[in-house]
Amino acid sequence: MNCLPVSTEQSIVTLYERGWSARRIARELGVDRATVRRKLAPNAARVAHGSGVEIQPVAEGVAHGYEGGNGGEMQPGVAHGNESLCEPYREQIIKAVEQGLSGRRIHQDLVAEHGFAGAYNTVKRYLARQNATTPLPFRRMETLPAEEMQIDYGQGAWVQEPGSKKKRRPWVFRAVLSYSRKAYSEVVWRQDTETFLRCIENAFRYFGGVVAKVVPDNLKAAVLHADWFDPDLNPKLAEFAKHYGTVIMPTKPAMPRHKGKVESGVNYVQENALRARIFESLGEQNDYLGSWERNTADKRIHGTMRQQVAAVFERSERSMLKPLPQDLFPSFVEAKRKVHRDGLVEYAKAYYSVPPECVGREVWVRADSRVLRVYTLQMRLLTMHALVEAGRFATQDAHIHPHKRNAIERGAAYLLERCELIGPGTGGWAKAMYANRGPMSVRVLQGLLQLARTHPVSQLEKAAQKACEHGCWRLRDVRRLIEQGDSVVQVDFLEQHELIRDLSAYRIEGFCHLP
Repeated sequence: MNCLPVSTEQSIVTLYERGWSARRIARELGVDRATVRRKLAPNAARVAHGSGVEIQPVAEGVAHGYEGGNGGEMQPGVAHGNESLCEPYREQIIKAVEQGLSGRRIHQDLVAEHGFAGAYNTVKRYLARQNATTPLPFRRMETLPAEEMQIDYGQGAWVQEPGSKKKRRPWVFRAVLSYSRKAYSEVVWRQDTETFLRCIENAFRYFGGVVAKVVPDNLKAAVLHADWFDPDLNPKLAEFAKHYGTVIMPTKPAMPRHKGKVESGVNYVQENALRARIFESLGEQNDYLGSWERNTADKRIHGTMRQQVAAVFERSERSMLKPLPQDLFPSFVEAKRKVHRDGLVEYAKAYYSVPPECVGREVWVRADSRVLRVYTLQMRLLTMHALVEAGRFATQDAHIHPHKRNAIERGAAYLLERCELIGPGTGGWAKAMYANRGPMSVRVLQGLLQLARTHPVSQLEKAAQKACEHGCWRLRDVRRLIEQGDSVVQVDFLEQHELIRDLSAYRIEGFCHLP
């Protein structure tokens, strides 16, 4: 039998004497109605003034098994004593609960399959008692100086430009240091990733340093896929955290109390600073917020710490912040792209090559003012390109698959190497021909390799060696030598060469021809 404190027993009697009903007493004191009736049993046959409810004497053994109703009547389907009518069907009920059945479905099945005589409320109360547990108290999470900064958005004050009838309402970004409760506020028009990062950066600059971890909620600008154990952060936010040497730790989805300090902080700035105010511009509202933070929010005595916010920050937290990096986080634009079948990704209407194994896959592209970087989805750098104009193509030679390269793209060195593989005669002629005729003879090398496919190698070797001995550097001469074999071949000699003088150089002055 449960024992009530003496003060509670006295309160039951006192409230009953003042005319309260047993139902109201049980509700206000948070005790079971049957317990209230049992404590009032010695005062039976008394009528509560103003309630019209008669308190009947209740037997000690029956009071505990009472399950509702007015005037002390026992409801149908309620067992006498402590045992519920559902107790004989405990196993069936537990199995039904494990299957996810509702209380009403469980009652229906008990009536249809087991002839259960109790009401639905009997099953409902039985399920409630089986699941009744005392909730654990929340644990307050306090942090060390410079350990944590919580951030969140809320609605700002209206902005109405002079001469305009339209009003716009921006978002107010607020960052709160969890230890000292010092805060930074800024109103912005958007909640995109770039704006979000600049707000955090402005907060770091305002505080004069960087905290160990930043706690946002799971807004899209910060988290691509919410997961308490392994969230998928926005890659740009991850780079920002790396730049500032901090860690981003989003809260558990649908769990705002994990960042309760900034939740109350947003409400504080809305109620104390912005409610019922209208500003003429976004800049005017931000100027007001800066002044309000310094003169009001920083000077208040915080309700939890019982100390002035600014004093705690200056005394214990400012010196513990990590120093700021020398440069601001670089501004860039990034997006997810799919690699086309031609091995290119599109950005700003221009096209950039990636390694051939990435065809058909998704990649991250990140562009600043001069360079485009392409990453895998795991943020591994694939390649870099200088930005080109819209409609242009930027292709790196290493990104062309070997099977998709033609002979000219592979260059003369590749062709000469292939000619040497045929034999020393062919390789020697190819080198000498290229030395005499220069880079324009790349196609001749292609033709020579073609001859190796259509003629025996031995014939090509003999023809190439003869052509080299006679100084014939035309491909058609090699063809004729192959066709005629070992027979005498009339070779066309050069009529003009830089080493051959013109006949006019041999003219003798004063010499005349006889008639």
